[in-house]
Amino acid sequence: MNGPIETLLFDFGGTLDADGVAWKERFHALYRAEGLDMAGDAFAPAFYAADDPLVGSLPPKTDLSGTVNALTVNLENELARRCAGKTVASGSDRGRRIASGFMSDCVATFERNRPVLKALSERYRLGIVSNFYGNLEAVCESAGLCPFFKVMVDSHCVGAEKPDPAIFHAALERLEATPEKTVLIGDSLRRDGEGARRMGMRFIWVAPQDVQAKQSERQAKSAVTDLRDVAKVLQ
Repeated sequence: MNGPIETLLFDFGGTLDADGVAWKERFHALYRAEGLDMAGDAFAPAFYAADDPLVGSLPPKTDLSGTVNALTVNLENELARRCAGKTVASGSDRGRRIASGFMSDCVATFERNRPVLKALSERYRLGIVSNFYGNLEAVCESAGLCPFFKVMVDSHCVGAEKPDPAIFHAALERLEATPEKTVLIGDSLRRDGEGARRMGMRFIWVAPQDVQAKQSERQAKSAVTDLRDVAKVLQ
């Protein structure tokens, strides 16, 4: 990348805990593996109906496991309501398996990413900017990520969501950073890529190779499939 870089801002969900795959897609894949016969476009409204009520309602100290469990409980209830009259597997056992599988994937990704984040934190100021529930710091603490990040900005806590520039300004002000010397790293072109464009920040897109290939007019000049490649792009 051209020009000096002093600060890196990261998205959380789908970026730090997975290789460019958002929570909605990850939950859908886990439910499909459990036998749920529901297309992605039908699953999406069920996911959002389960997800939205958690914003601002989770206690601020709720960790990642508690967050995932609460979301899974809501999803089970929402899917049961939408699939009423159909023969579908559901219940607490399925919900526990879904939550456990989601957490296992997160833990493995955190383990792999911690050395990467440690190395980056020794060269740059790091921050997290996430559209979250109000408990981002507790989630990052439970994931063992806090030592690497100087700020963690939660959309619910600042009253602005990506791609609104206000949420990025909140992070940059706390870091005493400027957009021109900042790179945003995230999995969403709509929230992260557009947010970076509005702010005048550079952007690295994290996405699976097949997703990158389908994006014919990509908003990201730089793209990686996991965080281990970020350092190479920054050189």
